Amino acid sequence: MKSYKVGLTLGIGAYLTWGLFPLYWPLLEPANSIEIVAHRAVWTFVFCVALLLYTGKLRTAFALLRNKRIALRLLVSTILISINWLVYIWGVNHGHVVECALGYYINPLIIIAFGVFLLKEKMRRLQWISVAIASLGVIVLAIDYGRPPWIAIALATSWGSYGLVKKQLGLGALEGLAIETTLSLIPYGGYLIWLTHNGTGQFGHKIGLTTLLILAGVVTAIPLLMFNGSTNRLKFTIIGLLQYITPTVQFLIGVLVRHEAMTTGRWLGFLIVWGALFTLGYDLVKSGSSGDNSFAEFD
Repeated sequence: MKSYKVGLTLGIGAYLTWGLFPLYWPLLEPANSIEIVAHRAVWTFVFCVALLLYTGKLRTAFALLRNKRIALRLLVSTILISINWLVYIWGVNHGHVVECALGYYINPLIIIAFGVFLLKEKMRRLQWISVAIASLGVIVLAIDYGRPPWIAIALATSWGSYGLVKKQLGLGALEGLAIETTLSLIPYGGYLIWLTHNGTGQFGHKIGLTTLLILAGVVTAIPLLMFNGSTNRLKFTIIGLLQYITPTVQFLIGVLVRHEAMTTGRWLGFLIVWGALFTLGYDLVKSGSSGDNSFAEFD
């Protein structure tokens, strides 16, 4: 029971922290999205290396790079997570928090689709129904937006693809994150040096902003480690249900804090998507009680 409570606390903490991110990224302006992601990668690398040194796992972690198969897949995951973060931070800082929330709402359904088409997994009837309902909701939102919700689609597919690659690797969260940030260190570090050389970077000009840019690495690494700790203590069913905390908090921030427009069409689209997620959640609970946990987060 104690392990369950610890896992639940870590899981809620991870998803709640991810949900609160839209409050953090605007604080880093006038730094642009690429600069923010670059600082996130560089300082996450420093944080991970420090933790690996503390735990005595530094040499073991980076020895994984000698395996060409692992190194190549980690390069792919690095590119995917970079795309995800660039789209996410750009969306948040350009008034699309609600659409970002939509991306993480439909992410479980993208994961299901990957499981069916790429991993040849079987979908249960309620999962088929939830995917069909969610597809209708996305169509309604696309009509209301006057365009497909590209930000949401990009976030869901990039995160789902990232999770697929990480699932196949089966590495620990800290080790995988450390290597990913190592692989991205040259392009992102080079970009930050170029900004400094041109005098257009925001780092070092104001103490407050500089501190927040450094902490960007810490605040993105901590929830991932918390999530990893929760997955070792909770059933996949619980993890699958907890993941809805993040987009719900993001949605509330977009509507109540950022005051983004919610037309009748958008409310209708989100209600349909929520209906799909309710159906999926019911399926998770039902399958969990019968011992079948075939659907869960990848990472």
